[in-house]
Amino acid sequence: MKKLLFAVALVGASTFGAFAQTATTPTTDGDTLAVATPDTKNATAPVEGANSFTEDQAKERITEAGYTGVTDLVLDDKGVWQAKATKDGKAVSVALDYQGNIVAK
Repeated sequence: MKKLLFAVALVGASTFGAFAQTATTPTTDGDTLAVATPDTKNATAPVEGANSFTEDQAKERITEAGYTGVTDLVLDDKGVWQAKATKDGKAVSVALDYQGNIVAK
């Protein structure tokens, strides 16, 4: 009887490890919710999606990323803020997506 209880307990305990495992595969899906990971860049940025940044917030984020002289800031039909700016003395086009990714073109 003790051997049977021990075997049942062992089998039951071995199933807990399977429940604790989760997948951590990165996604490139544009529908993924925004996550606060400021040191991580999304390889597919700028990501299309419903952008909740106001014009002032978008300009502030772009400026905080080191760009100056932000002009012609517009929200395009894909939900990405587009602007012209200067960084390191060079004129660039810059984009800000709904996830907060800032990309210079």
